[in-house]
Amino acid sequence: MSQGRFRTVAWATLAVTLAVILWGAYVRATGAGAGCGSHWPTCNGDVIPRAPSVKTLIEFTHRITSGIAFLLTLVQLVWAFRAFPRRHAVRFGAAASMFFMVTEAAVGAGIVLFERVAGDTSIARGYWMSAHLINTFLLVASMTLTALWASGGPLPRRGSAGAPTYVLFGGLLGVVLVGVTGAIAALGDTLFPAKTLSEGLAADLSQTAHAFVQLRVYHPIVAGVVAAYLLFATGFVASQRARLREPARVLSVLVILQIGAGFLNLFLLAPVWMQLVHLLLADLVWMALVVLTAWSLGEAPEATRSDALLESAEPAPWPTLPDEFARAKKVPPR
Repeated sequence: MSQGRFRTVAWATLAVTLAVILWGAYVRATGAGAGCGSHWPTCNGDVIPRAPSVKTLIEFTHRITSGIAFLLTLVQLVWAFRAFPRRHAVRFGAAASMFFMVTEAAVGAGIVLFERVAGDTSIARGYWMSAHLINTFLLVASMTLTALWASGGPLPRRGSAGAPTYVLFGGLLGVVLVGVTGAIAALGDTLFPAKTLSEGLAADLSQTAHAFVQLRVYHPIVAGVVAAYLLFATGFVASQRARLREPARVLSVLVILQIGAGFLNLFLLAPVWMQLVHLLLADLVWMALVVLTAWSLGEAPEATRSDALLESAEPAPWPTLPDEFARAKKVPPR
């Protein structure tokens, strides 16, 4: 079990998990969450459903792919403990991924068993979805860090947190808040679809509308504020540390794309395919922010802007080590 091959497993596990997340959103958007009834882990009481409907196939496919992601995460955990030494960050990332995969399955089972699916409009469903969303973010973050560290990314150092890291921590909290409001907004779009944009806006402002519809109006506001903060954060950290410039640029581009996707999703009245694109971009923004934060923790806190300029300068043309300097002067080293 080599570390080189582990990288492939780690990235594949992350990719499969992202596909499962997108398919789960498709299950919610199509109202297929009750396709297997209130049974879990069986589907309508059967291990393999007989004469399934379309919604049953959609939900059953989600469960099968979730099982594959679970097994890959387990393989990743065992492999990490075989290939990496004690207290290595990859071991921590793999263990965290396994933990959040178990809690992800537990929350998903609870949603099915308590029937917080399909046409359920209870407020409790909003809480379940929010918990599911937060756990999914933590799962994706753990898997992203595992793959990053296994691929040679900077390992966290004790005492390495500086101003850029603290600024990015604020961004992480902001993205989670945007995700929760986005999940509620998407649920409102699914349960109470609008035929026109004006009808949707009127429903958002109506005092008699369902809570999910009334809360829908807060998502673009929160998303706009957090997007502006992230753009500020990327500019700040890039100005402070040279090594953060490239990942900061990637994050800023993804944030801009996500803003555009959000407006498009609004004007198109949230079709299923656009919801999936919007969700994928949200996951990519989250992953890019996690990577950028990890990079900030992999550097010494004293890496300021002046140090960044020195890092980006051309290396000195003369030797710097004592013995090399002596050889260059043709003087035997002491």
